[in-house]
Amino acid sequence: MNESTELTAMSIAEILKSLPHRYPFLMIDKIINIDGDEKAVGIKNVTFNEPIFQGHFPENPIFPGVLIIEGMAQTAGAIVIKHDLAASKNDAGGPRKNIVLMLGVDKAKFRKPAGPGDVIEFHIAKIQRRRNVGRYKADAIVNGTVIAEAEITAMIIEATS
Repeated sequence: MNESTELTAMSIAEILKSLPHRYPFLMIDKIINIDGDEKAVGIKNVTFNEPIFQGHFPENPIFPGVLIIEGMAQTAGAIVIKHDLAASKNDAGGPRKNIVLMLGVDKAKFRKPAGPGDVIEFHIAKIQRRRNVGRYKADAIVNGTVIAEAEITAMIIEATS
């Protein structure tokens, strides 16, 4: 595969190389249908074994909306970092290690809950990007139904270590 080949999917191993998040805060299992940093679909397999369900809510487990937003942001962040990796170089000429910080969440709406057994698809589409700040439209979809939506604004910064 040459460097100009467009990435179409990311495995969990590639996601772990792109994002600093780790268990239990990594909210995506894989990313599919990647089109550069323009759009992608992140996949989250929700299981009852997740620690969040011990307290949210044990008798009626609901995946928290804030974690759905985080899954949207992580999907956008992973594709942006992977896309920018080839273009960014550090002073030694090697790839610069960047991270993405969330700057804002706008127009967030939660329409239906998600729970154990659901597969959440985080559909991400770039609205605009200027230099190191990007804005993304995100929909969380379960079985073809939009369960949440938001606009995510994020900034790429160089990692300090």
